[in-house]
Amino acid sequence: MGNKKKLSFKEIMTNYGVIIIMVCLIVFTGITRPNFLTTNNLTNILATMSFRLVIALGIAGCIITAGCDLSAGRMIGFGGCIAGTLLQKMDYSAKFYPNMKPLNIWLALLIVMLICAAFGLVTGFFIAYLNVPPFISTMAMMEIVYGICSIYTNATPLGGYVSEYTGLATGKFLGMSYLVWIAIIVGVITWFIFNMTRHGKYMYAIGGNPQAAEVAGVPVKKTLIIIYAKAAAMYGLAGFMMGAKAGGASVQLGYGYEMEAIAACTIGGVSVTGGRGKVSSALVGVAVFEFLKAALQFLGVNAYAQYIALGVIIFIAISLDIRKYIARK
Repeated sequence: MGNKKKLSFKEIMTNYGVIIIMVCLIVFTGITRPNFLTTNNLTNILATMSFRLVIALGIAGCIITAGCDLSAGRMIGFGGCIAGTLLQKMDYSAKFYPNMKPLNIWLALLIVMLICAAFGLVTGFFIAYLNVPPFISTMAMMEIVYGICSIYTNATPLGGYVSEYTGLATGKFLGMSYLVWIAIIVGVITWFIFNMTRHGKYMYAIGGNPQAAEVAGVPVKKTLIIIYAKAAAMYGLAGFMMGAKAGGASVQLGYGYEMEAIAACTIGGVSVTGGRGKVSSALVGVAVFEFLKAALQFLGVNAYAQYIALGVIIFIAISLDIRKYIARK
């Protein structure tokens, strides 16, 4: 009881400094801008957080194994476009499939996730069996998916969705958007996979030391393939959710979102060096990131300057993570 180690100020700032500073900024904004913490604004932030969290949870598994996934943004756009072509009204003038009735929204979601998972499976195969670095493999898949999506849609924006689909964004249950509930369900399932399954234990073992994990009998190659396929399926889900919220989709949907997801995971405590990270890490990172962006907007910070601020935060978060890794060694 009395042997608990007390963290020094330096250790607290190293571990939580970025989060503390950003929380202070959020509190300052709430005090100086009365509209910031209103129910309406908080509801909008939660809705945006919902699909951001799904993306972050998908990419977190890749990061925990000391990998990454640069294809996430393009996969989101692909998933959103596939959903869009399957869920347009019959009387929509620019209907993609003129003679096809809109599918059940959950069947459409299943199709989207399966197609995206297939691409993730290919990515995982190249990483696991051909030893292509995750950075290169996912970058190649990013270009492939973007090209396929552009050919499939002819780079034409999609719209005219059935009300059941857009209702996922406008409808509420117990005062919260259906999108938020979807994110909560995904978070619970991901927590269970990370903490209560053999696959989760394998994932952390690979992130800690892949060679040692393989010697210990961990099916490293199979686990990596599952991780990247699962992540791609979650990107497809996020694209589906974003399409419902926007009421439309294009090949540019989700562009660049992978970088923010990686940054959010890192800020929350998912280590880019592998082996460490929780569902709560992704949740905290996404929450802080989204509230920070909203705070900067309410404070009237130049839109382009916001990119600079976010970039600086990423630099700091990654640097602190590397320092903690070196200290553990």
